[in-house]
Amino acid sequence: MGITPAPLLHNPTPLHEPKAVENLEMVNFVWTVGWNYLIYNFMGGYALAYLTGGTLLGMGLHPMAGHFISEHYTFIKGQETYSYYGPLNMIAWNVGYHNEHHDFPYVSWSRLPKVKEIAPEYYEMPCYDSWTGVIYKYITDPEIGPYSRIKRGITTGADKME
Repeated sequence: MGITPAPLLHNPTPLHEPKAVENLEMVNFVWTVGWNYLIYNFMGGYALAYLTGGTLLGMGLHPMAGHFISEHYTFIKGQETYSYYGPLNMIAWNVGYHNEHHDFPYVSWSRLPKVKEIAPEYYEMPCYDSWTGVIYKYITDPEIGPYSRIKRGITTGADKME
């Protein structure tokens, strides 16, 4: 049960630093509520509960869900992000190449391994080879929890120019 609410804790930033709602977020909200309404009316509450439960378990205690924790939780003090170079990248659209993604956010997921191949010296840092191991460590290590993250202040263009 300790890791199942991970999707709810993954990014609590909107709760204490709200941002303006964008148009596509409203479209997504209306679309999702609309489909949930249809599922409830045509298939019942059990169908909606099944989908909700599957989402929470799939994003919580599931080997592929280890990437939610591995990407931004500080297992090593001072290291903000981590990459995963294991075999699950083949079926997870290379989501494990997380540091590479932060360095080059507009590079396609299919080309992120090439970034590491071209400049390996920039990616010689602690990384993971098992998302299941990440989940295990998250559960068993008393030093790691929902707040084991680095919180940055908000910067604006004016801040960078000074």
